[in-house]
Amino acid sequence: MIRLESEGLVCAIAQQLGGCIAGLWLDGVPVLRSSEQPPASARQSGSYPLVPFSNRVERATLLWQGTSHPLVNNNAPEPHAIHGVGWQRPWTVLDSDDSFAMLAYEHRADAAWPFAFDSSQVLRLRGKALEMTLSLTNQSHEAAPAGLGWHPYFVKRPGSRIAFAAGGRWEMGPDKLPTTRSPSPGLDAECAALDVDHCFDGWGGVASLRDAVLHTTIRSNLQRLVVFTNGSRDTIAIEPVSHVNNAINLVAAGADGIALGLHVLQPGETLTAQMSIEVKRA
Repeated sequence: MIRLESEGLVCAIAQQLGGCIAGLWLDGVPVLRSSEQPPASARQSGSYPLVPFSNRVERATLLWQGTSHPLVNNNAPEPHAIHGVGWQRPWTVLDSDDSFAMLAYEHRADAAWPFAFDSSQVLRLRGKALEMTLSLTNQSHEAAPAGLGWHPYFVKRPGSRIAFAAGGRWEMGPDKLPTTRSPSPGLDAECAALDVDHCFDGWGGVASLRDAVLHTTIRSNLQRLVVFTNGSRDTIAIEPVSHVNNAINLVAAGADGIALGLHVLQPGETLTAQMSIEVKRA
């Protein structure tokens, strides 16, 4: 693994395992779900990139411009395709030093995603902050849907409290797909009491997670935030994303793609997202 360090902040990256973050610590205290060894899969890591879409595509079938594209069901027994393809593919290290790493993944059209693209991740420790940039360039010969995001699992300690402002929340059906949007101010709540797996839109780009040990601030230029935790979990996923869950197929059913955050990239166009995790001791 690659190990980055800055002012007591340490980040371990398992580039061959979906370009995931295996661990993030401040002065030895885990910020994300963390391990000194590579996890069994990116889904057990501290964080992984979401590219070229976030969350679920209904029934692992992409409906795009009048064509139905079957995708790989990559999280069986769940019937949907989930979180793109980057988290299940090895990434290549292009450059790195003690506090910086640049990774790349080149996708050629396959059963998991029918459009070719190139993607890159830049991870940099600056002071007590992890700064990340994720980019996707459409390398196919036609317009293609695109989305980006991250799936970090933050440690949920006793007394953890999450707070962020938003404009709306997408309700979820029993199939884990969005149904309707309801107005929502966001969250300001103790994590222990939460049972949530929702996408919030109109997010202001800042979220905080505080407990008696660490104060963590998540920032992003993305406008949607997926939050997932319940009483049985010792982590809380706080996921900046570019689009609403299942946005591509909602657009195919007549929804407004702009309102859902879906990007359509012409050949050669690039989509870029930024996120940072700033940590300090309580």
